[in-house]
Amino acid sequence: MTEQRPKAAGPKPPGRWAAPPRPVWEEEPRRAGLAGKGIALTLACLGVLFPLWIVVVTSLSTKQTISEAGGLVLIPRELTFIAYQELLSGGQVTRATVVSLGVTLVGTLFSMTVSVLSAYGLSRIGSLGHRWFLMILLATMFFGAGLIPTYLLVQSLGLTDTYLALILPSAISVFNILVLRAFFMGISPELTDSARIDGAGDWRILWQVVIPLSRAVIAVITLFYAVGYWSAWFNASIYLSDQDMMPLQNVMIQLVQKQEPPVGLGQAIKAGELSALAVQMAVMVLALLPVAFLSPFVQKHFKKGMLTGAVKG
Repeated sequence: MTEQRPKAAGPKPPGRWAAPPRPVWEEEPRRAGLAGKGIALTLACLGVLFPLWIVVVTSLSTKQTISEAGGLVLIPRELTFIAYQELLSGGQVTRATVVSLGVTLVGTLFSMTVSVLSAYGLSRIGSLGHRWFLMILLATMFFGAGLIPTYLLVQSLGLTDTYLALILPSAISVFNILVLRAFFMGISPELTDSARIDGAGDWRILWQVVIPLSRAVIAVITLFYAVGYWSAWFNASIYLSDQDMMPLQNVMIQLVQKQEPPVGLGQAIKAGELSALAVQMAVMVLALLPVAFLSPFVQKHFKKGMLTGAVKG
């Protein structure tokens, strides 16, 4: 029989949820420190989840439950989806949700296209007008024309009462372009040079070399643009006068400020079938759902995308 040799002892590879091994110069954490971190994280989670819990429970509560609670509901009793059914039954809120989704999708696609192209051009040191274009972009971060000149420009271009007024005035973020540029500059020049030797042009290098290596930062910047368009309300309040074109955030402001309720909901509220507070909370939940749904998928890219893009270049 062959003699079995004992396996060499060594550090076990960390599991999926195990903490990474500590460097030799770091001390082991004490129990008091671990307990303090756990308490602090628990309180932080409760501070975030507690208001969200109240909003969701109130939106699902009946008018009688809200009246007995004197306002916001903490402990659920009789749950109902009547507020969401009324909101999504084809009235103004449904139309506003479609408008917000359309503006977010089209605006994010347009902003990312321009930002990626601008960042790639500015990352090529020595390109035509590279330094001047970079200085002009940096100047816009510190100096702005103001609200009145911007409004006059949008009006002179004929963009008022159009959906383009919700996209073009805030389509580009110089900060996002600089983060993308810093990440592109950190890509190894040998990769782009080898692709150029093989006959690839700038468009092919951008599409097949740069973008696949920059998925992390592109995912983060895409989320930034999407959240910005979804949450925007100011441009609609000054550039749009037609209530049918208002996005979801403006309709939510009208409900929170207790102005005239959207068409179709006013009769239900007056008839006693629906609570105005439940409608307000339901609209807030609808406004939070896209961000809450997309954030977990992009969360893993935040550290790699933002920190690497901010340090490089």
